[in-house]
Amino acid sequence: MTNYPLPSFKKLIAQLQKIPYLASKHVYKVASYILTSKSGVVDDLCASILVARQNIIKCSSCANWTENKEVCQICLDPSRDKSVICVVEQWYDLIAIERIGIYKGIYHVLGGALCPLDGIGPSSLSIDHFLTRLSGQVKEIIFATNPTPEGEATAGYIASLIGPGKFFMSKFASGLPTGSSIEFMDKGTIHQAYIGRRPY
Repeated sequence: MTNYPLPSFKKLIAQLQKIPYLASKHVYKVASYILTSKSGVVDDLCASILVARQNIIKCSSCANWTENKEVCQICLDPSRDKSVICVVEQWYDLIAIERIGIYKGIYHVLGGALCPLDGIGPSSLSIDHFLTRLSGQVKEIIFATNPTPEGEATAGYIASLIGPGKFFMSKFASGLPTGSSIEFMDKGTIHQAYIGRRPY
């Protein structure tokens, strides 16, 4: 792109390439969509991004996303079982579990998984905050980290900090394929993993 004669286009591509989950082969298609869409469509997109950035924050309790209030709807829901906490890596894992409609406890979003090679250590995740939530009200902790080496290591690390005997700790069953991500699992697979969870 160094010799491409459109400076504005180069800047647009450069910004799109900074989005970590946007595959490089799609960057030019996305740029084309932005350039060829009606101006109102692009204006609405930009406005939505700005509004989301201004209004959406992390829940002070579980680190899920919440809008215009400090605590998310799940944490505030009186029908939720506060004695069970499901630990997930990211908020989209939470959404995937919510889709099955069977889990009625609350959550804790870590913000990722331990990965020393990428510089992600315990201080990079909301582990310390999670430990402060483990009051006498909590009876079960469900580890729903992804079945990857990083996810397993993260669950194991947290379990070691908690120690044996204090809480019943369980993890999703091995129906989740090794190396996969919960966010991409179908509802049936997540459902079976949840109901088949085993002691950790």
